[in-house]
This record gives sequence, structure tokens and C-alpha cells, in this order.
Amino acid sequence: QVQLLESGGGLVQAGGSLRLSCAASGRTFSRSAMGWFRQAPGKERDFVATISWNGKTTFYADSVKGRFTISRDNAKNTIYLQMNGLKPEDTADYYCAASSGYGSAQYTVGSYDYWGQGTQVTVSS
Repeated sequence: QVQLLESGGGLVQAGGSLRLSCAASGRTFSRSAMGWFRQAPGKERDFVATISWNGKTTFYADSVKGRFTISRDNAKNTIYLQMNGLKPEDTADYYCAASSGYGSAQYTVGSYDYWGQGTQVTVSS
């Protein structure tokens, strides 16, 4: 059974930092694109960041560019999202995702086949 387990969410003040982790189990994703998405209450799930299978290519949503960094450790079957300079508008549930069909970085929800259960990030002003 494939599982993606996010951790690292929490409550932080504006300007603070958090580091999210997503550990995969049940299969290896070392050849797979992986990504982070977020969903605020009453809104659609939005793209945040994606990373190619080898970590050489990354893409970010304009709203987080320069503040967030996605990385991966294929030996640990884990991806990370370092979030700096957090803003209240970053408040959302954050989900990691893995693709079974793509190795290149992907920024659409439909490109991903596996999803975590989400971790909540709340940024207070």
C-alpha cells in the first residue's frame, strides 16, 4: 500500500519559517516527479512547487517564488518544502503528491496519482 505522509505543519507568526516533510512508503518514487499543493478553506487545491525525479528541475507558484524551496532525498524516499517569510495568505492545508507517469516536474493536479493526507499550516498576522 502506497502512502505519503506529510509532517512539519503548525502555527507560526508572519515572517517565520516552517519545513514540511513528505515521506513515501510502499514503493519508491526515485524516478517520479513530486510536488506540493495547498488548499485553503472554501478554495480549490493550488499548485505550490514541483521537483523532477533527479532534483535538477524545480518550479514554483509565483506567490511563493523566492520564499519556498522544494528538495528531495531519493535515498530516503522523501521530499521537503522549506517555507520562509511566511505570510497569512500562506495559511492552508498542504499536500504532497507523487506521479507514477512523469519524471519531469509537473504543476497540474491531474499529473499526480498519489496524495498525502495533508498537514495544516497556519500563519498568524
